[in-house]
Amino acid sequence: MYCLVDGRKSVNEGYAASFDREGVSAFGLSPDEFADWIRVASRSDVDAIQGFLLGDFDERAKCAAAIRKHSRAPVIALADQRSLEQTLVLFDAGIDDVLPKPVHVREILARSEAIWRRVNGGIQPAAAGIEAPARPERLRVFFDGRDPEVDGEPLSLPRRERHILEYLVRNRGRRLTKTQVFNVIYGVYSNGVEESVIEGHVSKLRKKLSQRLGYDPIEAKRYMGYVYVG
Repeated sequence: MYCLVDGRKSVNEGYAASFDREGVSAFGLSPDEFADWIRVASRSDVDAIQGFLLGDFDERAKCAAAIRKHSRAPVIALADQRSLEQTLVLFDAGIDDVLPKPVHVREILARSEAIWRRVNGGIQPAAAGIEAPARPERLRVFFDGRDPEVDGEPLSLPRRERHILEYLVRNRGRRLTKTQVFNVIYGVYSNGVEESVIEGHVSKLRKKLSQRLGYDPIEAKRYMGYVYVG
């Protein structure tokens, strides 16, 4: 899930729609709304944010500093106009990248993933008692809207299943609850969608991966959640 911050409602709605077309949930807030949200949001709500996207508004350096107190998720600023002085101010405030508009959502996703790998060292430590099997990596995931590949051949997936796979692979070795997966895929503030939908998505995803790989790379335990073991 991505959080978009801009004083222009049309900008927030436009990017939210673009993220949705890629199977990624997003919600938009004005700068004032965001300042209130970040103060009262629960830990689980903040942890569900995979990236913050800041539009062009006066207080975004202050906004970035507030984010850094609560989250390590990538923070990307969008620039309506190029300005070296402003870019340096934004980097100093903790923003990870500054992109000139227009920019495609897929580039935002790819840059967010690159930032996440750099910040988190590329690999999540395995959870206690869970070890990845010593087998060659046959599955390649791109994190930028492209379908994954198995043995170099594309594996076509619906956007929600693809995003679930990306989230599990990113957190390899870490068990994720159904609620965590739901919040990232559908958004904390989604309406009209039941959490149980995740079970169906994961079941279909596991079947497709098993058919192509010859084994199931996702371990699922009732009431405990899912873990990608590779």
